[in-house]
Amino acid sequence: MSAKESKIYTFIESLRNSVTDLRKKKSFKYGLPFLLFVLGGSFGLREWTQIRYQFSQVKGVSKQEAEKMGLHRDKNVTLEDTYDEIQKLDIDNWENKRGPRPWEANNQKT
Repeated sequence: MSAKESKIYTFIESLRNSVTDLRKKKSFKYGLPFLLFVLGGSFGLREWTQIRYQFSQVKGVSKQEAEKMGLHRDKNVTLEDTYDEIQKLDIDNWENKRGPRPWEANNQKT
């Protein structure tokens, strides 16, 4: 083994020893993953907020454009109309129907 090879070997050994010493320390074992999580989360949240602001400028579709696309609204739904429909329902006469359990066969019980 030449002198240059032995220098490289000793350097690699000292590097390996310092890495094993670092792995045993609590600050490296728990602190480094925590810092990576915090900094990585910061960059991740930056991307999510960028998407939020990017799409905040998007406008809705007008009624005329919606009708051109085939989306027709037949009637206007109001709170009073919905209330009247609910008043017409018969909520006093009902029958409890048990649904099938995952471990049971798929035959319906009526």
